[in-house]
Amino acid sequence: MKADHPMAGHSVARYPVEQVRLALRIGEITLGDVSLRMSVDSRHFLQRPAAQAPYAGDALADGHLARSQPVEAPLPRLSWVEGYLRYVPSQYMRHYIDLDMGWEEYQAKFSSKSRQTMRRKVRKFAEASGGTIDWRTYRTPEELETFRSLAREVSRLTYQERLLNAGLPDDDAFAERSARLAATDQVRAYLLFLDGEPVAYLYCPARDSALIYAHLGYHPKVAALSPGTVLQWLVLESLFQEGRFRYFDFAPGDSPHKALFGSDHQLCADVYYLRRRPRPLALGLAHTATTLGSDAVSAALSRIGLKQSLKRFLRRGGASNPVGHDREVIKK
Repeated sequence: MKADHPMAGHSVARYPVEQVRLALRIGEITLGDVSLRMSVDSRHFLQRPAAQAPYAGDALADGHLARSQPVEAPLPRLSWVEGYLRYVPSQYMRHYIDLDMGWEEYQAKFSSKSRQTMRRKVRKFAEASGGTIDWRTYRTPEELETFRSLAREVSRLTYQERLLNAGLPDDDAFAERSARLAATDQVRAYLLFLDGEPVAYLYCPARDSALIYAHLGYHPKVAALSPGTVLQWLVLESLFQEGRFRYFDFAPGDSPHKALFGSDHQLCADVYYLRRRPRPLALGLAHTATTLGSDAVSAALSRIGLKQSLKRFLRRGGASNPVGHDREVIKK
């Protein structure tokens, strides 16, 4: 990694204390959540070392959370570390692209067959568009307002929004956050059009020097034209040319889309260091029990051959997964 250990002696770094919610899910269905008051290390994973110690921090907090902490090997779900209960509910790959490599070198990572397939998809969409592809970039606060209005037309049709309430957010907090990011050139958003109508969107906030894949969705009526793939390819070519960001980070999740486009990957984990107090330990163990129950349901569906059918049914609405809804979790 690219930084010295930030927590030497447990007294150098300082992290904000936040209310952290842990969702209680069975499969892809959310039942509710539990809330913990934690100091949170939210630095981008490419800016941190793999070795990480628990942060002593605020004595009144329930503990410390290292989000997307790089790890060298899978960690046990529960273990005692330096007086804390270390709880690791999820471990996952983060695929990313080093944009410094250049567009030509990046394309060379694909097999000749994959490059031909990508170009054929782009050409097919162009033909359906009358010979040229209409796609646009949004980066200023005013442009982001336009983007949100148009992208919401697509998002409300996706399975994430209809079944998981996880489409492109449509609340004031998201609008304000997007405007703040745009004011400091820390966001990019993109729309793909067909016959003058938006059919796919991609929203990417930035953290440190990385642009992060946060929300990608497409209109189900044009799924045969691979709009999500086409937009992703066009966006990456433009980012290599722009030179503004060092990395394109596909966020947590080991989906085929991210594995295909990523040029490298890192195993990461969400690591909760819970203090030895009744409340944080009880909530952490309750979340563990729910997660184990969800794993059991998932395993049962796999054994009877229904898991993939159920996923295909849920995702038939048309969209690639947003952050936090497609993690391939490594169980211990």
